[in-house]
Amino acid sequence: MTEDALIRSIPDVGGTVSPRPGEIATSVDRLLTEFLDAEAASLTSLDPGLEVMVTVARQMVLGGGKRLRSAFAFWGWRGAVGPRRAATSVLPALGALELLHTCALVHDDVMDASATRRGLPTAHRAAAGRHIALGLPGDPDEFGRSTAILIGDLCMVWADRLASRADLPAATLIAARRGYDRMRLEAIAGQFLDLLGDGALESSSIGRALRVARLKTASYTVARPLIYGAVLGGAAVDGPLTRAYTRYGMAVGEAFQLRDDLLGVYGDPRVTGKPVGEDLARGKSTVLLELARAMATGAEADELRRLLARRAPEDLPRLAALLTRTGAAAELDRMISERVACAFAAVDDAPLDPATREALGHLIAAASQRES
Repeated sequence: MTEDALIRSIPDVGGTVSPRPGEIATSVDRLLTEFLDAEAASLTSLDPGLEVMVTVARQMVLGGGKRLRSAFAFWGWRGAVGPRRAATSVLPALGALELLHTCALVHDDVMDASATRRGLPTAHRAAAGRHIALGLPGDPDEFGRSTAILIGDLCMVWADRLASRADLPAATLIAARRGYDRMRLEAIAGQFLDLLGDGALESSSIGRALRVARLKTASYTVARPLIYGAVLGGAAVDGPLTRAYTRYGMAVGEAFQLRDDLLGVYGDPRVTGKPVGEDLARGKSTVLLELARAMATGAEADELRRLLARRAPEDLPRLAALLTRTGAAAELDRMISERVACAFAAVDDAPLDPATREALGHLIAAASQRES
């Protein structure tokens, strides 16, 4: 079964025990489309010129994606409420996570100067293209970067607006909001540490690279959405279920990021939707690169330092091969397997109904064995 199929093998919004592939992901996409249609109309009524920003923003939200965060939040909620509750009331809160994720991606692409995302132009490149097509004055690239920053901010606001539409008790929304805000703070902290690592490579380490992965990806992608969903379902913030979700979420989230490190070097751009070797070209402090630094000896260590200092695009195949020779890629695979085992142990120990336990097991495989 493909990753998308695994993510989409979730119960009907109406609350039936039997899974209906695609129901929640499709419902989230439909909700986002309807929400963005209304928001776009509201904004462009202020001034037709806002159409440029709004159009690119909609493309970024609706232009694909795995909907992992809303899937994890759904199963977090489902584990708290049981198998028979309809998800309609909580759906806006789940969809809000996808808007928040779009904010993070758009800003991340600006900071990394990335050209493509999900096989399409990134927000700043798409906005620059609109600038040229419309014959606007000024520098298209600067316009694109500035517009993308605003698009990211807009998606953050949209996320809050959509989450507030969940038909849940005010006390429940307030309790869930505390974890939601914590998730946003951790993601920003991880993003800055990632940025800081680009200019401070000599002080980087495997431990620090893992810390960035935990803050920027593990917590934000898996652990926090699961807990967010659980609290939306009435679970205690520090109860047995949320503690199990934390163990599971950090293990799966780290496996997800470590797999991303491998795909960033060895993946197929036609599948991943983005160029291979971007992190290596920038010398970004990933766990894979820090493992290679620690494991390389003699001539390998000298070659690694030389290639990283050059940062030449033509050196990327040699650098990828060198990471394999040092044993770093194999060690990263071992670390992924270790985290997968921890995640399965957490699921086995959690107070969950059988369908939720099975779904979370499928999502472990989806996150750790993916090709995109």
